[in-house]
Amino acid sequence: MDKTSFLSAIQQIEEEKGLSKEQIIQSIEMAIAAAYKKEYGKKGQIIRAKFDPETDKTEIWQIKIVVDKSMLKEDEEKGEAEETKKEKTETEEVERKIKFNPERHIMLEEARKIKKNIKPGDELKIPLPFHKEYGRIAAQTAKQVIIQKIREAERESLYEEYKKKEGEIASGIVQRIEKNTVFLDLGRATGVLFPEEQIPNEKYKLGQRLRAYVKEVKREPKGPQIILSRNHPKLVSKLFALEVPEISQGTVIIKSIAREPGSRTKIAVYATDKNIDPIGAVVGQKGIRVQAVLNELGQEKIDVVQWEEDPKKFIANALSPAKIIDVEIGKKNKATAIVAPDQLSLAIGMQGQNARLAAKLTGWKIDIKTSEEETAEKKKEKTSNKKK
Repeated sequence: MDKTSFLSAIQQIEEEKGLSKEQIIQSIEMAIAAAYKKEYGKKGQIIRAKFDPETDKTEIWQIKIVVDKSMLKEDEEKGEAEETKKEKTETEEVERKIKFNPERHIMLEEARKIKKNIKPGDELKIPLPFHKEYGRIAAQTAKQVIIQKIREAERESLYEEYKKKEGEIASGIVQRIEKNTVFLDLGRATGVLFPEEQIPNEKYKLGQRLRAYVKEVKREPKGPQIILSRNHPKLVSKLFALEVPEISQGTVIIKSIAREPGSRTKIAVYATDKNIDPIGAVVGQKGIRVQAVLNELGQEKIDVVQWEEDPKKFIANALSPAKIIDVEIGKKNKATAIVAPDQLSLAIGMQGQNARLAAKLTGWKIDIKTSEEETAEKKKEKTSNKKK
């Protein structure tokens, strides 16, 4: 790596990761010092390096802690040279009583022969020879640190970019499929669509363009893991926000949504402006807006209903397309919807789906009865009360 590309790489790391030039140089110096110690040093030594990227010059020192006899353990005079503790950092805090290590410590008397005003506890810098053959090692080490930092910067940049997209829609192309897990090329990164996040029975092909909901972005050693979802309820609401300007502008609000992916979805909408028909805005002229969403979801059925503050009206709307005669509100969020006999199967839906989605949409437990059943129950109740 020549000087120009080296300095350019440092600048790239500064811009992409937000690190200062000093921090980057410090990382390089630590790596160079570690490489020097591994190549030429001894156990217990503290090695430091000074690197100048402008001139490519490198200086190496050995650091020794200045100690006097009062700081040593009694058995030090016997000539033992042991460390007081494992080396966790390149410097150590001098304890009151330490075990002398000639590679790490220097007696005060000896230190003052080199630097007159030095005090116990100070660090003494002893220049080390910069071996000619080490120039290659230092350059390679600096290069590796730069490459590593660039990769870290890229990973962090990607993580920050996609972390901001959590809860949004991402568009990608199917890159590969492994054991039913689909990987999407999102441009700068790859998103993963696990089987449990897919629409049931949906088929995927290589090269196919898909939209997916960014469910979660995790920081991983090899780069961010972007977990996508095609079956999340918010995928539908986000798709509508892309197709319906009134939603993105905030004049029409999706108040709640209930979804059984691949089959049917109900959404409840409300207009903040009384002059706007929320259902008409969402469906679009000749159904063009809702059709655009349906095309993305593989023809999943979508019911758009009017949200109402009055639970009776809201529950009646939620059971659409069935016509509801009346709704009786009970305790503990329980409600009973009364329908004509010919509307019962429509209100319940195939395998109970319409009633189930209406309950999810409204947050109410809904019991559905025909008007005849309701009349018969009331007669029975009156008869029972008379007997009492």
